[in-house]
Amino acid sequence: MREPLFIKKNIASWKNVEALISNSNKQKLSPDELANIYIDLSDDYAYAKTNYPKSKTAAYLNQLLVNLHQKIYKNKKEKSGRFFTFWKYELPLEVYKQRYRLLYSFLFFFTFVLIGALSEANESDFSSLILGDHYVHMTKENIKKGDPMAVYKGTDEAVMFLGITINNVRVSFLAFVMGIFCSVGTIYVLMMNGIMLGCFQYFFYEYGVLKQSLLTVWIHGTLEISAIVIAGGAGIVLGNSILFPGTYSRADSFRAGFKSGLKIIVGLVPIFITAGFLEGYVTRHTEMPIYLSLFIIFGSLTFIIWYFIIYPKKVYTNSLKPIEKNDY
Repeated sequence: MREPLFIKKNIASWKNVEALISNSNKQKLSPDELANIYIDLSDDYAYAKTNYPKSKTAAYLNQLLVNLHQKIYKNKKEKSGRFFTFWKYELPLEVYKQRYRLLYSFLFFFTFVLIGALSEANESDFSSLILGDHYVHMTKENIKKGDPMAVYKGTDEAVMFLGITINNVRVSFLAFVMGIFCSVGTIYVLMMNGIMLGCFQYFFYEYGVLKQSLLTVWIHGTLEISAIVIAGGAGIVLGNSILFPGTYSRADSFRAGFKSGLKIIVGLVPIFITAGFLEGYVTRHTEMPIYLSLFIIFGSLTFIIWYFIIYPKKVYTNSLKPIEKNDY
């Protein structure tokens, strides 16, 4: 059968599967009906992969099948409960699905960090513009006194922890919600935070205390900055759902994008809480041994790489196993 005829023959049923996945199909289906739909779609995918292996049809059906499998799997009752399922399966799968948006967010943020550093290198007053005159003057005085990170010691631990955590959560939700402006709002949030970070770090480099700043700031900054970048990725997911609805209606695409992005944001809340705790209670101890600072920094980085890059790939690969069994 020629590919156009194959598509024409089955497109209606594929659209029904799309509606089922996006929840726009309100019909309640029994487990047997879902199983039949899954099997029929598996057969279509296997046929397309066999006869049109390099076509977009096979890729489209593969993604549709994965999404349907995830929907069935999510709705399956787990002994361990919804909370456990979310962290072990749902969030990693969502992160893997949106991995390219997260990569775009990182590239945007990294570019803005470089812009911030280069701007400070070429214009000495840039730090005052970005960080504020008061902060710059205070930090210069602290550097003269031999304690460049003294700013982290001036507030009560609990007050600092609570304030920073609330602010970090606010920034992450802002980065996400601003995606509604076709991702431009999210990129703006990434720009402001990236330029500030680049300027901030180069400022300490100019005054010869970069090492101290890295060993101190990144105790909490590894988790905090990583989470901001990931939140930016969630915002881009939301923006792209408006810009590129694909085969879905724009309304259905927006709902799916909002749900996906919000799931990622909710998953970041414990990371922001941990980062706030580290900044409030640990970062202030600038006299701690270097090996302890490095342990916290690289431990945090290892967790981010494992949970948001390595583990999602593993969960996704495992989710494909039922598909491969139906392959020819």
